[in-house]
Amino acid sequence: MNDIYPIYQNDFGIAFQWKKNKASQANKVQVIFRDIGLLLTQSELRHFSKCIADTVENGKDHLCGDCKTKETCRSLLLSTPAHQVTFAVSYQEAVEVRDLINGTLFKLELDTFFGELGID
Repeated sequence: MNDIYPIYQNDFGIAFQWKKNKASQANKVQVIFRDIGLLLTQSELRHFSKCIADTVENGKDHLCGDCKTKETCRSLLLSTPAHQVTFAVSYQEAVEVRDLINGTLFKLELDTFFGELGID
């Protein structure tokens, strides 16, 4: 954990920035959940947040009422900022990743706001 600046985490994953950024990683956030790692810009995080919101909203309609595995069934497709990549997730995973991404965006925007005010 000495090599990273943690931004936000929950029980499902973590978002952070590398301390030793390569030029290609500057201003990008590493997001890790399940066995997936994504290196995203703030704009890509916002796009991903919209994709997640759509999946969560539409996913409610796809839950099987009497299914015993509906909390773990990965029947929802979650689009990503990389249009070629889609994740199969459960409804609960979509909710958890939504919290991870939205919490990360909130923290980044809060840091930007206080930075603009000159408050550290």
